[in-house]
Amino acid sequence: MSLLLGAHVSAAGGTPAAPARAGAIKATAMQIFTKQGNRWAERECDDLERDDFRAGLAKHGVEVTIAHDSYLINLASPDEALRRKSIESFVCELERCAALGLTYLVSHPGNFMDDRESGIARNADAISEALARAPGDTVLCMETTAGSGTSLGATFEELADIIGRVPERYRSRIGVCVDTCHIYSAGYDLVGAYDDVWARFESALGWERLRVMHLNDSKTPFNSRRDRHELIGFGSLGEAPFRRIMTDPRLARVAKVLETPKLDNDMLTDSCMLHLLRGFAAS
Repeated sequence: MSLLLGAHVSAAGGTPAAPARAGAIKATAMQIFTKQGNRWAERECDDLERDDFRAGLAKHGVEVTIAHDSYLINLASPDEALRRKSIESFVCELERCAALGLTYLVSHPGNFMDDRESGIARNADAISEALARAPGDTVLCMETTAGSGTSLGATFEELADIIGRVPERYRSRIGVCVDTCHIYSAGYDLVGAYDDVWARFESALGWERLRVMHLNDSKTPFNSRRDRHELIGFGSLGEAPFRRIMTDPRLARVAKVLETPKLDNDMLTDSCMLHLLRGFAAS
């Protein structure tokens, strides 16, 4: 059984260029942006791009593909103009994923801005509309957050609440992405209470929802409520929880990708981090 392990890789030059970058770091899973993540401008994927992209995946042995949606999207916004713009952009994200045949789309729950309950309702309604308008096999993975400001999704129960408000016919297309830095910063103690954290996840969401993990150490202390990623073993989590993650049979088929700092050389940094993680898995 191969490890589903990789990193967020650049799609500069077009999405068909990404699989070769994943192959160069021996990744079997990769995450990309299907457009510029900090711009509203949308684009479509034509048949040539799709065919070239899929050929690259087959050539370089990438088994699981993940897109991360635009950082500008806020499906929970009380500003109706921003929320509508966000929904339209999110639909486009899902449509590009379907065109390229991507496995997962990772998305941050929105920022409620006014009150939490209303934000949860708006987020769920927006997800429901987008999934209805953009059919396909790509599974939306809602990402855990660090809990800063008015962000939603810092608790497993809150993610379960959002998912539970989506009509049942669409729930099979929704999963969860657990980010190790985020949950540690949100108060889930992967260092001192590893098994308790996963027991809480199973109780709130169930193992079947866990599809993707972002493996990141944290620059800030436990329960800091801050989202600051660090290289594996160089932050407040240290190596121990990552050793457990890489040998935990419950997580064996969950796609795991790095979003750690790239330093001066993207490929070299990711290769070193992946080599470390593979070593943990083999120990």
